[in-house]
Amino acid sequence: MGREIIETNNAPKAIGVYSQAVNVDKKITFTSGQIPIDIKTGDLVSNDFIIQVNQTLKNIEGILSCRNCNLNNLIKLTIYITDLDNFDKLNQAFLDFFSDYEYPARSVIEVSKLPKNSQIEIEAIFYEDN
Repeated sequence: MGREIIETNNAPKAIGVYSQAVNVDKKITFTSGQIPIDIKTGDLVSNDFIIQVNQTLKNIEGILSCRNCNLNNLIKLTIYITDLDNFDKLNQAFLDFFSDYEYPARSVIEVSKLPKNSQIEIEAIFYEDN
């Protein structure tokens, strides 16, 4: 089994001791949790939940793009949010963001706190078909 560490400038640099993503056998990629960090500044983009969701998904898209993949390659998302009352907002953001793509499987879990006081963190699993 081959394993490849993925590092790209298309997504925020890791803020801890971990890789942005790891690919297995040039088929399946597992991302580390992405939070709504602006790749230029290294700061959270906003305190607005919807803006945070969109930026987090854009960061995942950045990792997808470095592997010549897009949102249709997503298999599963694990989403951590600090307030489950934002579940409807999350769904609306997904409707808008995935309007031209198929929805991946997903889980949503409420947690007490996330890095940099983010309101959301998303881990992704995707396949490569190239």
